[in-house]
Amino acid sequence: MGSKKIVLHFPKKLVDRPIICNIVKKYNLDFNILRASVTPDEEGLLVLELTGAVKDLSKAVKSLRSSGVTAQPLSKDVVRNESKCTHCGLCVVYCPTNALYTDRATQEIIFEKDKCIGCEICVRVCPTKAMEVSF
Repeated sequence: MGSKKIVLHFPKKLVDRPIICNIVKKYNLDFNILRASVTPDEEGLLVLELTGAVKDLSKAVKSLRSSGVTAQPLSKDVVRNESKCTHCGLCVVYCPTNALYTDRATQEIIFEKDKCIGCEICVRVCPTKAMEVSF
C-alpha cells in the first residue's frame, strides 16, 4: 500500500465530469480531499490524497494526465523563500516528516521537498513567512 498527495488542475471542460470517481473505482483506491475549488465554466483545483497499491496509484495518475487533468505532487507547491528565512528553526520543531531540519555543521535550516507532505504547519508557524504554499 502507498499514498500520494497530488494537486490536480482541471480544465473548465472537465470540471463537470466524474473523473475522480472513475479512477477510484477502476484502480481500487481510497481518497481524501484536502482542498477543493471547483466552479462551473472555470478551471478546477483539487488537492487530493490517494491511497492504494503503488502500481495502481501510478496508473491512476497516468490516467488523470491522459484525460487532460494536470497532476503534480503536492510537495512541488511548498517552497521556502530564502530571502525571508532567518534560520530560526521554529519550523523544524513542528515538521512531522523531518522535511525541515537543522544542518549541525552550519546551523542552517535545510528543506527536503521530497519528504514534504504539504501539511502547511511550517507555513503557519514561520515568524518571517518564509514558507509558502501556492496552488
